[in-house]
Amino acid sequence: MIRLKGRLRSALIIGLQGIRARKLRTLLSIMSLFLGVLAVVVVQAASETARRAALGETELTMGKDGTLQMYVPTEGKALETALDTVKDRPDVVATTDMSAIIGEPKVTPINRGGMPFAAVAEGQGGPRLTRPDGGEFICGPRGCYPIGQKESSLPETPGQAIELRLSAMTGDVRQFKPFRQQSGQWLDFASAASLAPRIVLNKEAAKFFGTYAVPAEMRISGATANMTPQILGVVDDGIGEPRAYVRMDELQNWLPAEQLRQGGTGLQLLMEPHATDVMQILKTRLAASGLEFAQQLRAEPVDSRERVADQLALIRWVFLGMAGLVLLIGVAGILNVGLATVGERVEEFALRRAVGTSRSLLAGIVLAETLLTGLLTAGAAIGTGMLALNYVGRYLGKVHPVLATTEFPWQAGVAGVVAGLIAGLLGGLIPALRAARIPIATVMRA
Repeated sequence: MIRLKGRLRSALIIGLQGIRARKLRTLLSIMSLFLGVLAVVVVQAASETARRAALGETELTMGKDGTLQMYVPTEGKALETALDTVKDRPDVVATTDMSAIIGEPKVTPINRGGMPFAAVAEGQGGPRLTRPDGGEFICGPRGCYPIGQKESSLPETPGQAIELRLSAMTGDVRQFKPFRQQSGQWLDFASAASLAPRIVLNKEAAKFFGTYAVPAEMRISGATANMTPQILGVVDDGIGEPRAYVRMDELQNWLPAEQLRQGGTGLQLLMEPHATDVMQILKTRLAASGLEFAQQLRAEPVDSRERVADQLALIRWVFLGMAGLVLLIGVAGILNVGLATVGERVEEFALRRAVGTSRSLLAGIVLAETLLTGLLTAGAAIGTGMLALNYVGRYLGKVHPVLATTEFPWQAGVAGVVAGLIAGLLGGLIPALRAARIPIATVMRA
């Protein structure tokens, strides 16, 4: 073991001396290998960044990995029972969606059907509809009309109103869906309920309110009266339709439970992985109420990481294959330089053999040079990748917020080091074997 350590140390020292003595050739080797290692680093960094970005977008809409989801129908007293069960439970949040219109009363919304802002700006509606007789219709901001008929021929509807989806929540949903705050503030669930419901808009809804002068009056089907909402802020929820978020207790001041059952889409429960007792309690209470679907309720975990990994795996391997081809070109370059170097140092290696240097140490000297060259190349490639990612995040972060907070992934650094070592090993193996086979008699001919 001591002899082996001594040989490794000697090989590294002599290898470093060889690199210092042949700086130009070392630079040429690094240049031939640089693009290959940089390609591996860039592919690994890009795939990891894309994975994080896709995971972040998936978490906004689906929830964090491991979150338990359960859907409760609104039959009978299921909604009231579920809300009472999760009351005062910080590890469980119940949500339900419904349609709401904010703006002037008794007018058609600008985005009838909750259309996105871009569709309204372009005068487009949803997908085309086909009647049984073959006639096609398209829906625009002022209603549905036959294909070919100009929307301007429809009767004008005065007033300003925005239709959106309203999500009512029993608690802070951001512990499961990490919404990104864009402006203002989020809902405060610790304060007392307000008779003027406080709402937070998503980015798509904020586009409408920033473009149109919409009065602060909200109407929901079945509500006892129109409400005056207070807009607190804007969040990025990853959803491309206009949406607003409100506290469940503030909405219930105006919307009776019966109307909430009729207008809502059912109740979704988001739970921490350890909150399985809530599901058992809820199933027991629903079964005691005579609801037959109680035993069929299931809590499904969110598998965001697996879904994202499956989507990006194929693309990642394709680009890694292309980077590997570029790396092989660099290996050929370092192999060529190594063979030329061994050819010039034949007398030196023969003399070392004559004074007792073993063949394995000679091979180790050559391999040490190429491996150190590979590590130097990896360091240069990793540094370039870090600077490039920092530049991209600084200048493109305003357009793509995910890039603004992206850090250089350690997986890319490891991939660069591994690629450099593999390239150094492959490029130096044949020169090392040739150096080890140089006969001692060569020094006498010299």
